[in-house]
Amino acid sequence: MRDLFSDSEPRAVCPVDGDVLFYPEPPWTARASALFEQLHSELEWREGFVNIFGKSYKQPRLFAWYGDADASYAYSGTRYEPNPWTPTLLELRLQLEALCDCSFNSVLANLYRDGADGMGLHADDEPELGSEPTIASLSFGAPRAFRFKHKRRKDIDPIRLTLASGSLLLMRGATQQHWKHEVPKTKKPCGPRVNLTFRRIVPDARS
Repeated sequence: MRDLFSDSEPRAVCPVDGDVLFYPEPPWTARASALFEQLHSELEWREGFVNIFGKSYKQPRLFAWYGDADASYAYSGTRYEPNPWTPTLLELRLQLEALCDCSFNSVLANLYRDGADGMGLHADDEPELGSEPTIASLSFGAPRAFRFKHKRRKDIDPIRLTLASGSLLLMRGATQQHWKHEVPKTKKPCGPRVNLTFRRIVPDARS
């Protein structure tokens, strides 16, 4: 498993079948601590549940869904209606759109309270995201490991990143078709982390 990047330049992450850029120090990095405190206290965190083989399980993290009025989102059999944008989220959205030259109409926020919270291997490939979604993932708070794994190519080693506070991971193109990603749980002492994944819901693509 490879661990990547120590400087401040954006770099490509996936060697094949994906378009992923990692920005260790985007423009808002100097305000990362203040943004973490704002997001941690201002967002309307709630528990989520996932349905597996007919049984409901509590997700090991808290979440919040924000966006434009028509940006509802279906996940694991449940459809979520968005809360309206907060000033902090709207400010970050506008900065991201200028930096990435794309547009977003929603954001999924996750709160990892400690190392016992995590996210299993998955791809963001729900129909309402379209066939080649652009997803911008921002991290604030405690650094956490983040891992990519190719869906089919066993000859490609998993890729491991450390997502520090303020960093940006931009996933585009066919990435979700070919790669899965996760935030592994850890037994090491770990403080809370807020993750924002900005995305664009495509209403006409919903099943």
